Amino acid sequence: MLAAALGGAINSIAGGGTLLTYPAIVGLGIAPLVANATSTVALWPSAVGSMWGYRKELAGADWWVRRFALPSLLGGAAGAWLLLHTSAARFEHIVPFLVLGATCLFMVQGPVMTRVKARRPAVPGGGDPRPDRQVPFFLYQFGVGVYGGYFGAGIGIMMLAVLGLLGFSNIHRMNGLKLWGGACMNAVAALMFMSSDLVNWPVALAMAVGGLLGGYGGSRLAQRIGQQPVRRAIVVIGFSAFLWLLLRN
Repeated sequence: MLAAALGGAINSIAGGGTLLTYPAIVGLGIAPLVANATSTVALWPSAVGSMWGYRKELAGADWWVRRFALPSLLGGAAGAWLLLHTSAARFEHIVPFLVLGATCLFMVQGPVMTRVKARRPAVPGGGDPRPDRQVPFFLYQFGVGVYGGYFGAGIGIMMLAVLGLLGFSNIHRMNGLKLWGGACMNAVAALMFMSSDLVNWPVALAMAVGGLLGGYGGSRLAQRIGQQPVRRAIVVIGFSAFLWLLLRN
């Protein structure tokens, strides 16, 4: 419950909560494949809590909310299907490198967002941008959804980067849309995992409570505090989890 509360808060403040919750579940002695599915199910309520905390930031963004939903749902379903058809032994060998990749992706978030802001196209008259060519955006978000349904750590930076390139400048609006896209892909993945036998329900229910509280609390704090100390702690946790999972195998 504590790990989920911290993970939900971290997802709201800086992203990367899976890098905390996934190793915590594996540390209980649960198989990596089951731990991944359980983490997805357990953290979905935290996404709902975070969304509620950012509800004012999404006011007036109906156009983007609708267009984020479909590719996120389809991609999340495809990623969950791939996970359900991955053997436990294969996933156990893959997952340390998924954690490493997500940690590296998280590390470059700051420089990436700096470059994105520098190259950001101007939005005539202010307000939210709308892409001239929507198909590339849909395909990109579908790809993010596939990864999100399969593992999920690092999807926030992927969505923030494309939102910045499209011309968004309000980080709180961007965070709200990021959380909405993540909630969509995780919702369909969680439903598919719940219909399988991969979810450890006692752990998932305990973490769901913690994640809901942490997600809402983190969304309120995210608009008031700096992110740098949180980001450094997540990087340390991510690299430590990678080494531990690699040696564990």
